[in-house]
Amino acid sequence: MEKKVFSIQGEEIRTLELADEVFNRKVSDGAIYYAICSELANCRLGTACTKTRAEVKGTSRKPWKQKGTGRARAGRRRSPVWVGGGIVFGPRPRDYSWQLPRKLKRLAMKSILSLKVREDRLKIVEDFSVASGKTRDLKAILKKLAPDERTVIVLKDDDVLIKRAGANLPLVRFLSYNRLRAHDLFYGRNILVLETAAQKLNDFYSGSTAEASV
Repeated sequence: MEKKVFSIQGEEIRTLELADEVFNRKVSDGAIYYAICSELANCRLGTACTKTRAEVKGTSRKPWKQKGTGRARAGRRRSPVWVGGGIVFGPRPRDYSWQLPRKLKRLAMKSILSLKVREDRLKIVEDFSVASGKTRDLKAILKKLAPDERTVIVLKDDDVLIKRAGANLPLVRFLSYNRLRAHDLFYGRNILVLETAAQKLNDFYSGSTAEASV
């Protein structure tokens, strides 16, 4: 398929051939779902911790005798039914992360890219950088390319200056072509892909390996 390439002034300057396998394939909703769930799960710290009855501070002495008081039986003040006692089945430190199969992750990324092309939310832009590293220079470029919505810019490499310029823009995210994130791509309202990054995406995600079907 062919896709128009825009200049940083927002004008069409040429067309670029994109691989149908990457940008015009059948969208797998299941692959997208599992990719996003995996990323969100991997972000969880898993540090929440409560104390059981064996860990809370308190005496283990029986508060009153077993019979004859008219009150319910009680063994120790650290019991979960007492105020200040231990917690039953509370959260404990754990690892929430889980690994997504490589083929499924690649399928998810290609499905999201194809979905954004169909929704006309993906735009190919000529390679540019922000030599000054200043936010106002990047805002001037984005004003002509994308409205004031959540925007994802796919870079050809780790451009430090353009990332510095966008550090103060809460609606802008930067991704490298070989380290895409399903969550950012899927929820991005505007996807700006640098021309070289689009060509690298063609090579990176095009292959002869069998794809998973979801």
